[in-house]
Amino acid sequence: MGLGDLGKRLLVGRKLRSTQLHQTLLPKRIALPIFASDALSSVAYAPDEIFIVLSYAGIAAYTFSWKIGIAVAAVMLVVVASYRQNVRAYQSGGGAYEVATVNLGQSAGLVAASALLVDYTLTVAVSISSAAQYAATAIEPLQGHQATAAVLATLFLMIMNLRGVRESGTVFAIPTYLFMAAILGTAALGFVRYALGDLPQATTAELRLVPSAEFEHGLTSLAGAMLLLRAFASGSAALTGVEAISNGVPAFRKPKGANAATTLLMLGAIAVTMGLSVIVLANLMGVRMAENPATQLVRPDGTSVGPSYHQQPVISQLAAGVFDHVPVGFYIVSAVTGLILMLAANTAFNGFPVLGSILGRDGFLPRQLHTRGDRLAFSNGIVALAGFAIILILAFDAEVTRLIQLYIVGVFTSFTLGQAGMVRHWNRLLSDEPDPATRRRMMRSRAINAVGFVVTAVVLAVVLVTKFVHGAWITVVAMAVLYAMMRGIRRHYDTVAAELAVDPSEELTLPSKVHAIVLVSKMHKPTLRALAFARAARPDVLEAITVDVDPPATRELLEEWDRRRIPVPLRVLASPYREITRPVVDYVRHIRRSSPRDVVTVYIPEYVLGRWWEQLLHNQSALRLKGRLLFTPGVMVTSVPYQLRSSEAANRREERHSSIVGDVRRGASYGPATGTTRPRRPGERR
Repeated sequence: MGLGDLGKRLLVGRKLRSTQLHQTLLPKRIALPIFASDALSSVAYAPDEIFIVLSYAGIAAYTFSWKIGIAVAAVMLVVVASYRQNVRAYQSGGGAYEVATVNLGQSAGLVAASALLVDYTLTVAVSISSAAQYAATAIEPLQGHQATAAVLATLFLMIMNLRGVRESGTVFAIPTYLFMAAILGTAALGFVRYALGDLPQATTAELRLVPSAEFEHGLTSLAGAMLLLRAFASGSAALTGVEAISNGVPAFRKPKGANAATTLLMLGAIAVTMGLSVIVLANLMGVRMAENPATQLVRPDGTSVGPSYHQQPVISQLAAGVFDHVPVGFYIVSAVTGLILMLAANTAFNGFPVLGSILGRDGFLPRQLHTRGDRLAFSNGIVALAGFAIILILAFDAEVTRLIQLYIVGVFTSFTLGQAGMVRHWNRLLSDEPDPATRRRMMRSRAINAVGFVVTAVVLAVVLVTKFVHGAWITVVAMAVLYAMMRGIRRHYDTVAAELAVDPSEELTLPSKVHAIVLVSKMHKPTLRALAFARAARPDVLEAITVDVDPPATRELLEEWDRRRIPVPLRVLASPYREITRPVVDYVRHIRRSSPRDVVTVYIPEYVLGRWWEQLLHNQSALRLKGRLLFTPGVMVTSVPYQLRSSEAANRREERHSSIVGDVRRGASYGPATGTTRPRRPGERR
């Protein structure tokens, strides 16, 4: 096994057979942390965004935070109820893309797909950037290096997901459950201490918020209404991740639809409970958050906190107060919160590759995305998602407040199209269903999806209106570019398929003759092998050509050719500018122009090297020549390899790589050339 293969096995584990796919399916207890970690982790930043947006109007505006939280929770429950219908009806993993394509048409499906792909990428960038911010709160040396930490975390998640869905899910399940226990435990203890009159104020409670000039008189103006809508739009980030279950239905154990629907219900109940608890407790403890803390937050003596002030997230402030007598509690909450935010990106690493695979199968994305890797995961999609997320993290310096403005446009676009598609789905089924009981069930499902469509469409409109100029336009542009790109990819695949299709009336036509050319650089074993191979093919015309780039070497070659009496004519091509590729290509094209019905076959002798560094010591003229000739119609290029001794070493490494752990222990040994195992004969030594 080579160093590259050994490193790959250490990172992603041993290969899995295609027949082992059923072993990677998930029970609900593992599926919940895998697919729900994104929605659950939004508790760590969605309340922050609500308070930050309201801070523009001063502390008085905080009284609307719990009302906005209830509105977000209501939308969450509506979406969960709607998607429970989706996962039961469509279980291929296409989610909103499949629902919209089947019921609304291809264009609507591609809009939903582009929205989901953008949303998954932003999920990784936002979640990991938020995790880096929490880590910087607890670990002071990380402050100022959040982007670097976020990039490393993204690479770690990529490697873990390359190991397979089930293995990564098992590893990530414990931190997710610890996070749920930490948040619910903090909230419960906080409420108990409040009931006992022992709940301390947050460390920021003494700070005063300076409202913006336009909100000095409160939220009575149109600007105030827009601010409330913007706070609602920011808080709606809590809904991201709900759609991941509909894209991950194939990963569930049977019955897939029922298990996915149950997981959605658990997700909704837990996320709503946690989110509302954090908002209520933050109000009770007097938490203060600001968009620009250096200027908006003022100390009791009237001085601003200054640019060196580090604003702690809401959950960190709550944990610091609730566990004021048990400091270890603060560190536990901060640690699991930072960890869940990083793992929340794992939801996207499970949704993006599956959706990319379906789009690749349908011809809207490169077909390589439809291929499973060594661990039966869609490896190409995982790597692509990590790359796009890292670009976003670096471009926005891992600042959550800047990234959050791009967020949720995509997810609510897919929500809206998915629910509209489900309404059409039930309408179509109802038109052919005679059974009254079944019709009542379908009408109830249609009503749920109709409510979901109206609610998500309204939220989408609010998000677009309130966030467009704050960065949401970037998401809209990205979706449009992705939509156009997918259309172009499909057009390319359709064009290629049309060109390659065989006409039923088309017959196999033979060329008038075959003109074979052997490329010769010098007289050596690869040249003689290529000449022998070309002669064995018995072409109509056979000749050898060499390019005169070094006259003394050319004369020596001609003398050696005559001395060996090789029965193939050798033609010398002039090259006044010492080029090799152009004279050969020009000569081949001249033959094609002279006899268009002839097929020209060019034999190129090559010697095969076994070590990567040896490639650097030899020019790549054969490779360049093949690249040019492949674009010439009517020309066939045949490589005649000659394996050097170093290639034998590479072959032996490949044979060792095919061994299976435990073969020697079971008494198997390797055949001399094939690399296959056979039982050791009695008396045979190891």
